Amino acid sequence: MKKSLLLSSLLCSCIFAATLSQTPEDNSLIVYNGSVALVHEKRALKVNQNDTQLIYPDVANTIEVDSINLKLPKTITLFSQQFRFDRLTHAKLLDAHVGKEVGVSLPQKLQHLGVTKATLLAFDTSNALIKTPKEQILTIPNNTVIFSEVPKELITKPSLVWNVGVKNNTQAPLEIDYLIRNIDYSNNYILNVAKNKATLEGWITVDNRSGKHFTNTQLHVLAGTINRVYDEPQGYYLKASRVMSESANEVSHQAHEGYHFYTIPFKVNLSDNEKTQIKFLEKKDIPITRRYVAAMSFPLYLRGENEQSVTQSLELSKLDIVLPKGTVRTYSKLQKNSVLLGESALEHMPKNTPINLKLGTNFDTKVKEKLLKSTKNDKYHTARIEYEVRNESDEQKTIAITIPFNKDVDSTVTSNKKFTYTKGNLVTFTLTLQPNSKERFEAEFHDIK
Repeated sequence: MKKSLLLSSLLCSCIFAATLSQTPEDNSLIVYNGSVALVHEKRALKVNQNDTQLIYPDVANTIEVDSINLKLPKTITLFSQQFRFDRLTHAKLLDAHVGKEVGVSLPQKLQHLGVTKATLLAFDTSNALIKTPKEQILTIPNNTVIFSEVPKELITKPSLVWNVGVKNNTQAPLEIDYLIRNIDYSNNYILNVAKNKATLEGWITVDNRSGKHFTNTQLHVLAGTINRVYDEPQGYYLKASRVMSESANEVSHQAHEGYHFYTIPFKVNLSDNEKTQIKFLEKKDIPITRRYVAAMSFPLYLRGENEQSVTQSLELSKLDIVLPKGTVRTYSKLQKNSVLLGESALEHMPKNTPINLKLGTNFDTKVKEKLLKSTKNDKYHTARIEYEVRNESDEQKTIAITIPFNKDVDSTVTSNKKFTYTKGNLVTFTLTLQPNSKERFEAEFHDIK
């Protein structure tokens, strides 16, 4: 009981004249891969010479306290800091009201006393000890104690408490940086295709479960993986929303220390337990080229015959913007309906880099490979293969057939069809087929052991 009284006395003494601006003068958030982010805030601070403590409210409850980087005015000396978050419970309210007047609802057997207010003397898990205005000491159930307010010494929002020394009255800005957990981001793109051109929209999705709401914040994301000592488990999100600027300006980009730093060109609000999607780019009339590729077997290992599918993809002409790593979903219109053509994984793409987006397997085109002859001894290995390419669609298609094979002085390829080497060791035949047609050709692969 004495412990409760002492704690309450100490808490009551923590009423400070120091004040902070309600909202930050400047704030930003850098979100990293790996469910971590760096918060920066700048607030106006006013302290008196007699102040011994400062309370900095509304930090994230997932704050990494040992990451705090604090810049105080020179007239203030920091001695120690605490992270405080008094989640309200009945026991905490009782403890904060020891020695204070509270309302009471007396049990029926004591109602004849006509007491509605009393001083709380002590309490335990079941009962409370009170003193009435007539100096009567009563024991009542502690759930019959009535509170009129939450005491100021209870810090009901996640806050930092700093023990300080102040040389003289000061009015100056305070700056703080700290890491928080349970916040992550991803990039997503929507590509709408119409004939030979497309429109690309870019969205950054921030998943905020950090325990803090960010208002009017300058948002940055850092592409790349920073080294962390440990990984925190992720929770779940409750709701989602989308945000965009009135004119969807493109994200700005800067390479920095081996990472890529992206800045959203407008300020955003990020609610806690919410996924927020921010539109950061829109590019129209991007020229596109449809590609059809069939990847064949290594010819010297082929036995009998196989039929290979044809992968279809879209190649976007060189873009003059940087694209962060993400997922691209490609759509087209059919009978006024939007049709998903496929999803593609996009790596970090520098400016002016051709982008190839794999969509899926083409239904109407196939390539058959058939072993015609194989000769193998201690000196060499030769295989003659027939390839049959079919286009069962009503459109002309140009199909690339890629065959993995060694490209060195001891390996040769001969064919009645022209070919090139792509990506180092891929023998590539490119055929243009008319609608509903097929074509055959042969190739011989010779490898000296």
